Amino acid sequence: MEIEKIMSKIDNTLLKPTAIWDDIKALCEESLKYKMASVCIPMCYIKDTAEFLEKKLPVCTVIGFPLGYSSSEAKLFEARESIKLGADEIDMVINIGKLKSKDYDYIKNEISRIREAAADKILKVIIETCYLNEDEKIKMCEIVTETGADFIKTSTGFGTDGATLEDIKLFSQNIGKNVKIKAAGGIRTIGDAVDFINAGAERLGTSAGAKIYQAYLSGDSGQINSAY
Repeated sequence: MEIEKIMSKIDNTLLKPTAIWDDIKALCEESLKYKMASVCIPMCYIKDTAEFLEKKLPVCTVIGFPLGYSSSEAKLFEARESIKLGADEIDMVINIGKLKSKDYDYIKNEISRIREAAADKILKVIIETCYLNEDEKIKMCEIVTETGADFIKTSTGFGTDGATLEDIKLFSQNIGKNVKIKAAGGIRTIGDAVDFINAGAERLGTSAGAKIYQAYLSGDSGQINSAY
């Protein structure tokens, strides 16, 4: 697999609570250099990031992050404010407790309202797979499809585990044709990236985007070739 294809699917991510503007700026610079899919950054940096990138790369942010249990109204405000500040893509965290309580109408209503508020912006729905059983994952595939979100996303990266190939395969079997998959959490190597893409992921959320490219430049490309 060509390294350019891998990089074009990476949402280069920096969501650490200690991140400062210099860190975000460096993330933007490396994301532009390696032609990644987007930068995924905290809401407080959206305006500065959008101005710095000048539409050269999409700006992604997160809402209801990382636990998902803020109110729907709070998430809706975050979505609208993010777009106002210049976000092009929104990754929202579902209310996991409501899902486990089988309050599916709550989940559907929340996603649908954010979908409407996001308008033509890309909406990704984080379901935090590490806390869900198989039936709950399948149910979320159905709900994400029904509500018209663009992506179903595995993880925040702040849970007890990240993306697994088994979950990507499960998503692929249960999402609608208009829904794409984002794998996030624990993607650190060229091999990881290729495996998740081959399993069906259209986007990869990782803070190791530059390291993946540097591994390629250093000659660590065996994993790329061996994946086919």
